[in-house]
Amino acid sequence: MERIDRTGPEERPGPEENRAGPEQTGTGPEETRIGPERERSGPAEKARGARRPVRGAGAARTVPGDRPAPLASFAYTAADEEKRRGVRRMKTTATGLLLLVALVYVLATWAKNEGVGGWPGFVAAAAEAGMVGALADWFAVTALFKRPLGLPIPHTAIIPTKKDQLGASLGSFVGENFLSGDVVRGRIHGLGVGRRLGAWLAEPEHADRVTAELSTALRGALTVLRDADVQAVVGEAITRRANAVEIGPGLGKMLEKVVADGGHRKVVDLVCTRAHDWLVLHGDSVMEAVQGGAPGWTPRFVDKRIGERVYKELLRFVTEMRDMPGHPARASIDTFLTDFASDLQTDSDTRARVERLKSEILGRGEVQEVIASAWSSVRSMIIAAAEDEQSELRLRARASLMGLGARLATDDRLQAKLDGWLEDAAVYVVTTYRTEITSLISDTVASWDADQTSKKIEAHIGRDLQFIRINGTVVGALAGLLIYTVSWALGA
Repeated sequence: MERIDRTGPEERPGPEENRAGPEQTGTGPEETRIGPERERSGPAEKARGARRPVRGAGAARTVPGDRPAPLASFAYTAADEEKRRGVRRMKTTATGLLLLVALVYVLATWAKNEGVGGWPGFVAAAAEAGMVGALADWFAVTALFKRPLGLPIPHTAIIPTKKDQLGASLGSFVGENFLSGDVVRGRIHGLGVGRRLGAWLAEPEHADRVTAELSTALRGALTVLRDADVQAVVGEAITRRANAVEIGPGLGKMLEKVVADGGHRKVVDLVCTRAHDWLVLHGDSVMEAVQGGAPGWTPRFVDKRIGERVYKELLRFVTEMRDMPGHPARASIDTFLTDFASDLQTDSDTRARVERLKSEILGRGEVQEVIASAWSSVRSMIIAAAEDEQSELRLRARASLMGLGARLATDDRLQAKLDGWLEDAAVYVVTTYRTEITSLISDTVASWDADQTSKKIEAHIGRDLQFIRINGTVVGALAGLLIYTVSWALGA
C-alpha cells in the first residue's frame, strides 16, 4: 500500500536533470528565477537536446533532433511547486482514507470471525467495496500521468506517451470549433466594435492619446528610414513621372490662356521698365560698346556720334514700349506668344524640342540634387509638426479623430461598414491561416518535455483528481453496503 504515494521510476531525475542546476529541481527559492540561466543554451545543451531520453514509457526512447526544444515559457515555476504540494496533501488524504477503510475491513472481518453477529458483515462489505473503489480510482488517476507501480500496463501513462496526439487533437478541436468563419464573424458582430470605437474616440482625452501615439509612430518611422534611400526613391519617382508625361501641350494650353487673359502684359511692363532704368543708368557703357564695334578706319568723332545716336534711339524705343500699351512691338510679342502656344500643342517639331530640353534639364546634377533634397525639407517639417502638440498637423489629426469617433458613435451605416470590414478581415485570416494557427498549438505541445508536461498538468488538476479517489472510496463503500444489504434482505 505504501507504494501508492511513492514517486515512481518515471519521476526520478535523470542525469540531465541533475546537471540542470537548482533552478529546475523545484525544491527551493531558486526555482522562481526564470532568468538568463534558463534561457541560455550553449552547444553542450543543444547537443544533449538533439537526442534526449523521454521517460514515463517504461523504456528509454529518443526524440529526433529536428523536434523543437522545450519552450522557455514552459518552465516549472514556484507557483507550480506550490500547487504540487497541494496535490501531495490531497494524495495523502486519499491514501489515508484508503488505509482507514482497509483497517475497518480488517477489524470488521476479525469481529465477524470471532462470532460477533449483525453489524460486522455490513461494515466489512462496505469497507471491502470502498477499498475496491479507492484502488480502481487510484489506478485510473495514476494512469493519466505515469505507469502505476512502474508496471508496463497498456494504455497507461497517457499524458507522457500521448502528449503529441493530444496536442494535435487540441489543435484540431480549436480549429474546428473556434476558428470557423461563422463563429468569428458572429463574435465580432456581437462586439459592436464600430460603435464602441466611435464612442471611445469621441472623448477628447482618448483622441489626444491616439494622436500622441500616431505622432510617436510617425517620428519613429521617419527616423528609421534612411535619407539616402528615400531621396533616391523620390528623385527616381519624380524623374520617371516627368519623363512619362509630355509637357508641350500642357504648356501650350497654359500659355494660350495667359495670353488670352493678358497675364503676360505685366511681365512685358516689368521688362520694359527694368530695361529703361538700366539704359539710363548704363548709357556710357552702351555708347562705348557701340563705339568699340566700329571699324578702325572711321574717325573717332564719327564713332562717338553713331554711339550716341544708337543709344538715343534704343532709349526712345524702350521708353515708347514702356509708356504705350498699344506699341507695335507689344503686338508683335502677343503674336509671337500666341503662335508659340499653338506650336506647343500642334507642331511636332516644337514639341520634340521642348521634350529634349526637358530631358536635358532633368538630367542635370543640380536639378537632381534639388529634387532629392526636397525629402529632407519635408521630413524635417513633418517631424517638427509631430513633436509640437499645438502644430496644425496634430490639431487637424485630433479634430479628424474626434469627428470620426462622433460619426461612428451615431452613424449606423458607418458602424455596419467598419464592422463588416473587420469581420471580413478576421474571417479571411482564420480561414486562410487556420492550419498555421492550429499548428502553433500542436507544435508547441510537441516541443514540451513529456515529464515536465505531465508534472505541470498534474500540478494544476491533480488536486481535483484526488477527489475522484476520495469519492470512489465513499461511493464504493455505499454501493458495497447497498449490495450486501439487498443480498441479506433476500436471504442470500
